[in-house]
Amino acid sequence: TYRVGGPIRVLARVETPEALHQLAETIARTDGEPIATLPIGRGSNLLVADSGFNGVGIVLGAGFADIAFPDATENVATGRAQVIAGAGAPLPLVARATVREGLSEFEWAVGVPGTIGGGVRMNAGGHGSDIAANLVSVDIVDLLSGEHETKTAEELDLGYRISNVGPHQIVTSATLDLGVRSNDDPAGEEELSEIVRWRRANQPGGQNAGSVFTNPPGDSAGRLIDVAGLKGYRVGSAEVSVVHANFIQVDPNGSADDVMELMKQIVQTVESESGLRLHAETRLVGFAKAEIDLVQGADNRKRTTHRNEECTS
Repeated sequence: TYRVGGPIRVLARVETPEALHQLAETIARTDGEPIATLPIGRGSNLLVADSGFNGVGIVLGAGFADIAFPDATENVATGRAQVIAGAGAPLPLVARATVREGLSEFEWAVGVPGTIGGGVRMNAGGHGSDIAANLVSVDIVDLLSGEHETKTAEELDLGYRISNVGPHQIVTSATLDLGVRSNDDPAGEEELSEIVRWRRANQPGGQNAGSVFTNPPGDSAGRLIDVAGLKGYRVGSAEVSVVHANFIQVDPNGSADDVMELMKQIVQTVESESGLRLHAETRLVGFAKAEIDLVQGADNRKRTTHRNEECTS
């Protein structure tokens, strides 16, 4: 969604589970150096360097976008219901489908422009919740071994915008456990509308990838960037948004390397001004390790989940 970055060596659009297994077997059988792989959801939390990616990108097609409600007849009796969503299903679509089904606790996802698979990988969240709050299990295909396995939420080591799902692992579906509302309760639709309204009023449009940096404990990355005087600060084609300081806007035909340079300058300036080091939540591909370490580094995100903070993509 930054609409920048260089070419990819191979892009595989996989439409069925059978095709994904064939791809995984092909990659697993390859002799020599392991093939670099890049699962791509909707690209809403991704920055690829201008030099591109010398590997295989995998995009899941329509065969991975189903949303199922297997125990709908038991909802009223138990007060809980499970939802099985394909990894390619857009988070806003899943949020709206669950509300139509009379379910609650996933409304926050209507404002997150990613997919279920990407949402699991980064434990996406906002408005006081995240994937971890309702995730039961996921199905995963390992591209290096070709194996399929089901993992519980506990096995994913989910934390604040983080999990242990690796770049060689493709989430194919997720099972969520949600609350049940009465059929005539309008609260769900009202909450969806309020979240959409809030995001339109408080977050910029244009070419960006949502919140760039995770919030330090007890503070806001946007506030820290703002008080450091960086709203509107520009490096080449990339600019700190004047609407929300934790967003980076990119000009049409802009440069991913400009975005990276701006991220580095934000981290260094905020640390100089406040003593706090920000950590980028953006998935960074094709950049030098030293650059990635500078803007991401090691932090304590695994210690907490579903923190109430500015929404991420």
